[in-house]
Amino acid sequence: MNATGDVVVLRYGHRPGRDDRMTTHVGLTARALGADRAIFPDNAGQSTETVREVTGRFGGPFAVERREDGAAIVRNWAGVVVHLTMYGEPIQGVEGAVRESVRAGDEDLLVVVGGEKVPWALYEHADFNVAVTNQPHSEVAGLAVFLDRFFEGAELDREWVNADRRVMPEATGKTVIDADERNEPTADDGTTDGDPANDD
Repeated sequence: MNATGDVVVLRYGHRPGRDDRMTTHVGLTARALGADRAIFPDNAGQSTETVREVTGRFGGPFAVERREDGAAIVRNWAGVVVHLTMYGEPIQGVEGAVRESVRAGDEDLLVVVGGEKVPWALYEHADFNVAVTNQPHSEVAGLAVFLDRFFEGAELDREWVNADRRVMPEATGKTVIDADERNEPTADDGTTDGDPANDD
């Protein structure tokens, strides 16, 4: 989908048990809104498997991997690094500069989504520290707004490949069909209340 290099989302920090659902939703948001892959901390095994399962059911391409060297990934990244933080510059003032920096060098973009504690070095290594409002809010919301702004809405028309099933858009109801069918709904999409990431 990207005219530039890859867009990669790095989840920086993860507390097993407490952050499982949040880390999972970082990955699902990255996938749904145009990123090519996500990198999770090595201890985020449950979140990794959930994102892989959703990708297998609803299509890709999208990859997720686990790494224990988040700081080194940021430090050694050859492309552009964006750190999402409420203390950064307002996105509406820097989104154009981010796009231009990525496109000018045809470089990969690393979008860092922090957890509970983010070291000061991350702020220094980032090319852009970007805020989606300078107010406390969910890192998932920040990632969603950033990706939509970065892709200028084009990610919403993405075509998915190798899916087992797909959702039929409709004003009311919840219909999921086999990917190679047009009208016949599946008996059960295996989710709870329409949420493919229900991991509670």
